[in-house]
Amino acid sequence: MSQNPPNLRPDIAPAPRLSDTRRPGQPAIGMVSLGCPKALVDSERILTRLRAEGYAISPDYSGADAVIVNTCGFLDSAKAESLDAIGEALSANGKVIVTGCLGAEPEFITGAHPKVLAVTGPHQYEQVLDAVHGAVPPDPDPFVDLLPATGVTLTPRHYSYLKISEGCNHKCRFCIIPDMRGRLQSRPHRAVLREAEKLVEAGVKELLVISQDTSAYGTDWKDRDEKAPILSLARDLGQLGAWVRMHYVYPYPHVREMIPMMAEGLILPYLDIPFQHAHPDVLKRMARPAAAARTLDEIAAWRRDCPEIVLRSTFIVGYPGETEAEFQTLLDWLDEAQLDRVGCFRYENVAGARSNALPDHVPDEVKDERWHRFMEKAQAISEAKLAARVGQRIEVIVDEVDDEAATCRTRADAPEIDGNLFIDEGFEALSPGQIVTVEVDEAGEYDLWGRLA
Repeated sequence: MSQNPPNLRPDIAPAPRLSDTRRPGQPAIGMVSLGCPKALVDSERILTRLRAEGYAISPDYSGADAVIVNTCGFLDSAKAESLDAIGEALSANGKVIVTGCLGAEPEFITGAHPKVLAVTGPHQYEQVLDAVHGAVPPDPDPFVDLLPATGVTLTPRHYSYLKISEGCNHKCRFCIIPDMRGRLQSRPHRAVLREAEKLVEAGVKELLVISQDTSAYGTDWKDRDEKAPILSLARDLGQLGAWVRMHYVYPYPHVREMIPMMAEGLILPYLDIPFQHAHPDVLKRMARPAAAARTLDEIAAWRRDCPEIVLRSTFIVGYPGETEAEFQTLLDWLDEAQLDRVGCFRYENVAGARSNALPDHVPDEVKDERWHRFMEKAQAISEAKLAARVGQRIEVIVDEVDDEAATCRTRADAPEIDGNLFIDEGFEALSPGQIVTVEVDEAGEYDLWGRLA
C-alpha cells in the first residue's frame, strides 16, 4: 500500500506491467517505457505489432533477445533519466533499440551510448519494427501466437489510455514537444470510438482520454462540420458505459459545453487543465494565453453548472524573469481557484526551447524555496477539501488488492498522478476493476480511507 507522493513529476510514467508466456524458441523483446501516458500508448502499439508478428514480450532484461527503450525528452532531467535507462539496458542485455521523444536527437543518444542498435523518433513504428527485425528476426507460429483483441496493454485490465490525437499547434516557449511530435494530427472520430468500444467490450471500466491538446481535437480537419469535434467525441464515449476521464484540456471557451455532460454523468466531472501560471506577464513570457482573471470566472461557472467537478492542473515556478511579486500572484490565484489536484515543477532549461534565451533566470535556490511554498499551499487546500469528504458515500474503482488493503480511486482521482482511497477492513473479497460504494471515514493530505457501505 503506497500513498500518493506530493512532488509528482509530469515526465515519469508508471512502470510497464508485462506478462506473457513464451513458447520454445520464440524470440522475445523487452520494453522500457519512460515519459508521459502518451508515450505509454506508443509503447503499447509497438508491442502489439511485435506480438502480432510472433514475438513474445519479456518482463525482464535477461529473458529478452533485445530491448526497446521508449524515451522522454521533455526536460533535461528526463533526458538524463532516459540515458540512464539506455545504459542500464545495454549493461544488462546488450541489444538496445531507442525510440521516443529523445530519439528526435539521435546524435545526443549515440554520443552517450554508441553501441545502441538503432535510434528512431516518436511514433515511428515502422522504423522500430525494422530495427527489431534486423536485431532479432521474427519466427511466428500462426497456430499458437494469439493476439488479444485489445492488443498488448501496459496498464491494468480495468483502465486504459485512449490517445485521440498526436502533436500540438501551441508554441509555448518552454516546450519542445511540437518540434519532436509535430503539429496536431487528430485520429478519425470513428477510429477512436471503435478502439474505445473494443476496450470496453474487453472489460475496461475507465477510459483516460489523452493527447497533447485534447480540447483542440479535430480542429485540424478541413471542411469539418463542427467547430469543436471534441464535444461530439466526448458525448459518444460517454454512451459506452465506462468512466471517461479527460486529460490535457486547454481552457478554450468551448470547454464550458463539456460541463453539462459531466453534470449528466456521461463523462467524469474531472478536468486536467495545464494552467502553468497565473500572472499575466509570466504567461506572456511563456507565450500562453494571459487571462488568469477570466479563468477564475470560468472556473466559477464550471462549478456552478457541475458542483461535483474536480480540477487538476500543473504549474511551473521559477520561470525566467519570475519576480517575487509575480510568484505571490500565483499563490493568491491558487487561494481563489481552490484547485483540487495540483502538481508543480521547477523550471528547467531544455535544449532547443526558446525560453532558454530569456533574461533574468531564477537561481536554483529561489526555485526550490518557491516550489516548497507553492506545494505547502496546494497541500493545505487538498487536505481541507479531502477532510470535507469524511462521512460521504462515494463510488470508487478498485485498482489493487494486497494483504494490507484495497487501493482504490474515486471519480476525482486519475491513476498514478492523483490520490487513492484505501479500504483496510473487509476488503478481502474485492478484486481490481470492481466499482463499489464506500463511506469515507478518514482523510489525509492527498488520500482517503473508507469502508464498504
